[in-house]
Amino acid sequence: MGTRDDSDEAYVVGLCERILGESALAQHRFDWLLGDPGANGRRARPRRRHPDRRHRALKIAGSSGVPGPLLRSTLPTVPSIYRGPADRRRVRDWCLQRLGSWDVPHRRSEIRTEAGVTSVLLVGAEPVASSSTVVLVPGTNTNGAVCRHLTGALAARWPTVVLDVPGQPGLSADVRPRRGRSAWYGRWLTEALEQAVPGPALLVGHSLGGAVVLASDSPRIAGRLLLSSAGLVRLRVPMGVVAATVPWLARPTLPRSARLLRRMTAFDERVPDELTEWMTLVARSCRSSLAPPPLPPELLARRRSVPCVVATGRHDVFLPPQRLGSAAQRHLGARLHVLDDSGHLLLDESPDEVVALVARALASAYGDGA
Repeated sequence: MGTRDDSDEAYVVGLCERILGESALAQHRFDWLLGDPGANGRRARPRRRHPDRRHRALKIAGSSGVPGPLLRSTLPTVPSIYRGPADRRRVRDWCLQRLGSWDVPHRRSEIRTEAGVTSVLLVGAEPVASSSTVVLVPGTNTNGAVCRHLTGALAARWPTVVLDVPGQPGLSADVRPRRGRSAWYGRWLTEALEQAVPGPALLVGHSLGGAVVLASDSPRIAGRLLLSSAGLVRLRVPMGVVAATVPWLARPTLPRSARLLRRMTAFDERVPDELTEWMTLVARSCRSSLAPPPLPPELLARRRSVPCVVATGRHDVFLPPQRLGSAAQRHLGARLHVLDDSGHLLLDESPDEVVALVARALASAYGDGA
């Protein structure tokens, strides 16, 4: 179970506060809901008696289906991204069906990590230890099944692996810790790379994926490409995006998903139907998943030892060039590349430009990007 601060209720209330410019009266106590005054003059909330106190415990079943020990309900520290088991199945079925319709050669496998099962999508040629592998780490609310156009373009030139991030909707484990997520994601990626690629890798991280890529210190990382990356600076959330997000969360529909997605594009353009369908499913089936805070400056300073290319869309509503550029230079010593015709959804808006940036990053890291 997640904390109240992590709930969809708290997220929507926070968005409404920003739109209205007023503070909500959260967790307010209504006197008329309390009991009559006692001998000491104080009112007590009526208590509901439970004849069986075993309701306080949860029976946890392992992956084998064998029941585990009884645990207090306050102990779980990894709330699921999904609202329930049926939602998890719906998301998984959607992703598998989407992958089944791809015309790009691919192979999916699963590996086990500290963070649980991780989906590994291999697109194109088989990676070998003697040459570079491009590893894509998607961002918030995305996964390999949603990245068909970009992965196909990458696989035409290099062996490409896509890792579904645990704790995000997709085909990897659905759990995530309440605290210390950056370090947890870093350990996950380091472990996943050891199993998923046989040699050095260029990591491509978008949005949340960029923060995950920065959090890992795996020796297999020969270079990083950060696309509209979290982890360097806090994301900016303009009122137009907030106004589109509230109805999308409150009552998800295809038109509302399309409206929100258009807010993230460069010119408020029409977005692909499959992306609109996906985001509608996410809002109906998943809990809120917010962007991570900036990583510690001392950690970012250590990442200077590996070549890094940083880029964002000129019209990115969350990480505009003027916001991300100074942070990239300050923390990583990297010059920001700006994609003129892109917003935050640059994986879908400008796949050819992203491929060119991958070639640039490979040339910087290995000298074999051409």
